[in-house]
Amino acid sequence: MKAARLLSLLLVLQTRQRVTSVELAERLEVSVRTILRDVEALSAAGVPVYAERGRHGGIVLLPGARLNASHLEPAEMDSLSLAGLDSAQRAQLGITAAHDMAIRKIAARRAANAVGDTNLAELVIVDNSGWLAAETRDTDVADLALTLRSRPRLRIHYRRSGAEHATSRDVDPYGLVSKSGRWYLVADDDGTAKLFNLERLEHYEALLEPAATRPDQDLRSVWAELKHRSEGPGEVEVTVRLRGTRVDLARRILGSRLREAGPGEDGWQLFTVSYSEVESVRQLLQFGDHIEVLAPAGARQRIVELATDLINRHNTPPV
Repeated sequence: MKAARLLSLLLVLQTRQRVTSVELAERLEVSVRTILRDVEALSAAGVPVYAERGRHGGIVLLPGARLNASHLEPAEMDSLSLAGLDSAQRAQLGITAAHDMAIRKIAARRAANAVGDTNLAELVIVDNSGWLAAETRDTDVADLALTLRSRPRLRIHYRRSGAEHATSRDVDPYGLVSKSGRWYLVADDDGTAKLFNLERLEHYEALLEPAATRPDQDLRSVWAELKHRSEGPGEVEVTVRLRGTRVDLARRILGSRLREAGPGEDGWQLFTVSYSEVESVRQLLQFGDHIEVLAPAGARQRIVELATDLINRHNTPPV
């Protein structure tokens, strides 16, 4: 741990050359006294670093002292290969420390060849969590990822959406996917690719036999298949009339399901919404009086049934 901390200290100094002991202590999550001891140890080892006292003092690395610290460890390369994750997701995978060390090494290397440009990481934030997303007790993602490295078959205890109790099944995993702030296990269930939301994965265990995944498939190809299955054109195409002031909201909620079908009248626009089944039109109820389902007749009738049920239940006092 101390060796890693000393390297982190040197990398920070190579980027900035002069940093206060208080800032270093905060960044490395140790006391100021520990930082001063580390500086003494580095100086004794021949590293040109020293503590400069006074109002404008700090920990100083002599100009021109460059460390060959650009080499990345395997764990650090792993962390950078998952560049789309935000800080919360890196923490869930247990790669925060490796990622931070890799970034410090890259920053130190960049500082040696700086041309005055601002680091892009200072201008862009990636946050994959959904708006107003509630915290949930998920499966330990880091532990599951570590388990999957040896490619075992898994016995999972999983509760399907809407079900009261979990059921057990054996699956052949390809890996994990983070989508819109949620983690999913991608696996074959009796040869069919499926997504298992980790929020509903109550327990899992690695079996002795290896995963029997399809030889011509990997995580990326299976994920592409599942994504197309979820987001591709549905079998039922519903024509709707949508109030113009709710078009942006509809695009955000319905995404690729929504397609323009032509101009409307009096502030309304025509669209089509693709679903896998008529029952899915219940999603459109959230638009209230800003939408009208025009066709097919079965979809329009289902909206009438759902709306009638809502009216009947709200016209009587709650029990």
